[in-house]
Amino acid sequence: MKTDTILNADIQAIDLFSGAGGLSHGLKMAGVDVRVGVDLDPACKFAFEKNNGAAFLLKSVEEITARELFGFLNKPKFVLLAGCAPCQPFSKYRQGKCDESDGRWHLLRSFQRLALNMAPDFVTMENVPRLAEQQVFHDFKVSLEDAGYHVWAEVVNCLRHGVPQGRERLVMMASKHGKVSLLLPSRNVRKTVRQVIGKLPKLQAGKASASDPIHQSAGLTPLNYARIVASRPGGTWRDWPAELVAVCHQKKSGKTYPSVYGRMEWDKPSPTITTQFYGFGNGRFGHPSQNRALSLREGALLQSFPKSYQFVEPGRAIEFSKIGRLIGNAVPVKLAESIGRSFVAHVEALQTLRQLA
Repeated sequence: MKTDTILNADIQAIDLFSGAGGLSHGLKMAGVDVRVGVDLDPACKFAFEKNNGAAFLLKSVEEITARELFGFLNKPKFVLLAGCAPCQPFSKYRQGKCDESDGRWHLLRSFQRLALNMAPDFVTMENVPRLAEQQVFHDFKVSLEDAGYHVWAEVVNCLRHGVPQGRERLVMMASKHGKVSLLLPSRNVRKTVRQVIGKLPKLQAGKASASDPIHQSAGLTPLNYARIVASRPGGTWRDWPAELVAVCHQKKSGKTYPSVYGRMEWDKPSPTITTQFYGFGNGRFGHPSQNRALSLREGALLQSFPKSYQFVEPGRAIEFSKIGRLIGNAVPVKLAESIGRSFVAHVEALQTLRQLA
C-alpha cells in the first residue's frame, strides 16, 4: 500500500487502551504515525510492538499524565489522541446492571481528562453502540465541544468498511480545525466469511496448522462434536435431535438463546467476534463446513487483522483465553483504517485551504 502522499499529513497518534494494536494498525495503514500504545495488560506488549513499530507503555490510563504522553511525540504538525476504553460495562452482552458501580466506567473519564489536558488537534474513540445512551459519553462529547472541538459521533456498520462482520460500533471523531466525519471507502469493500477464511488449511478440532500456530482450534467434547455434526450453517440447536439439546435450552428461559452452538454461513458476514469466539458453545462460532469452532487465526482475520499479524512470540505456548481476549477486544483493523484515512483527508483539505488563502 502506497502512503507517500498520505504521510505528508504528519499526524502523530497516541493510542490509549491499545490492546494488541487493532486501532493502531489501522491508523498506521492509513499513514498515521502511531507513536505509543498505552495499556494495563502485559499480554498486549509483544503483539503491539511487533506489528506496529511503536512504543508500548504498560500503565493504567488512570495514572498517566498529559506530560508523559507528550514525551513520545516528535515535533508533530498534528496530534491525534485515540482510544477505545473497555466496552464491557456498556456491551449488550453484559449481564446485569450498567452503571458507575463498574470501575471500568471511569476509564472513559480518564480519556476525557487526558484529551482536555493535552488539547490535541484531533480526538477519536470507538466503542459499543450502547455507550451513546450513557451520561458519561454525553459529558465527554460536551466537554470537547466546550473546548472548541467540532465533534461527530455516529453508530456505524463495520461491514461497510471492509470488516467481514455484522458488527455495529459507535465512532466519535473530533477536530479543532473544522468539521470532520468518518468517510466511507470509495469502492464496495463488503466481504463474506468465505472470502476471508475460505482458503485457510483445513483443521480438525483441537489441532493446529503446521505453518501457522495461531491457526489452531479448540478441542471438542464427544457431546459437542456430535452437536456440531448435527448443526447446519445458519441453523440453531433447535435443528438437533432431542438427545443433543442442552437441559438449559429445554427450559422456557433457555428457548430465547438460539444463536449459541451455531455454525456461520459461508456467503454472509460473520456475527460479532467476541473474546470467546474460539468456543463452539459461546455463540455462532462453528466453522461453516468443518466440525470445529473457529481457529484463533480465523477470528483474527474476521476482525480484519492481516494474516501476518503476530499475537505471541515464536515458541511460546498458545493460550486460547489470552489470545482470544486480545483478538476479541480489538478495534477492527479496517474500521480503524477508515478512521485514519478520514483524518488524513481532513488534514489534506486543511492544507489545501491554507495554500489557497
